Amino acid sequence: MAEDPATQREIFVVDDDPAVRDTLSLVLSAGGYQVICFADGAALLAVARTRTPDCILLDVNIPGKSGLDILKELSGEDYPAPIFMISGQGDIAMAVTAIKNGALDFIEKPCRGTEIVARLDEAIGAYARRQAENSASRTASLHFPGREPLTRREREVLEQFTSGASNKEAGRHLGISPRTIEDHRANIMKKLGAKNAADLIRIVMTAARGS
Repeated sequence: MAEDPATQREIFVVDDDPAVRDTLSLVLSAGGYQVICFADGAALLAVARTRTPDCILLDVNIPGKSGLDILKELSGEDYPAPIFMISGQGDIAMAVTAIKNGALDFIEKPCRGTEIVARLDEAIGAYARRQAENSASRTASLHFPGREPLTRREREVLEQFTSGASNKEAGRHLGISPRTIEDHRANIMKKLGAKNAADLIRIVMTAARGS
């Protein structure tokens, strides 16, 4: 049975290839989403600043400003919905840059429709849970004097790590891939000056005692 359009989750898809937009529209609509497509970043920005979808799929290689530029303009880390970057030429450096600028995760084309729907379902569900939990986060109020500040998502990953979750468990809880968790963890350790996992725990415990 089709869902009531009023209750359907809305996804913004940004890709300059009409065939990709059509394919994603079909796949996501079949998965119960209402899909709105944009051919470039400027069109997305005009809408996304006044209307928040449940998720954004943003291609890296689009006309005009790149997807990474648009991600920065949306303030990806603080945007009130998860943003996935998509690319046919995905590389590790590009993925890390996207994640540092607030993308939730990185999807490489081509990928199976059922896989995309499953990942979005998981990410949107996890995002909603995190919004509810953030006010109770133990690491949200921790201060690390003299260190580069952690982003909100890095604090979420740190919270998972200090609670003993593996990369896989943390990824499942946050709706992102284990590889992305590893990228965040490496960045956290670099920012806090931790030499290894045990050192990171010690730094967090010291900050907790001082707060």
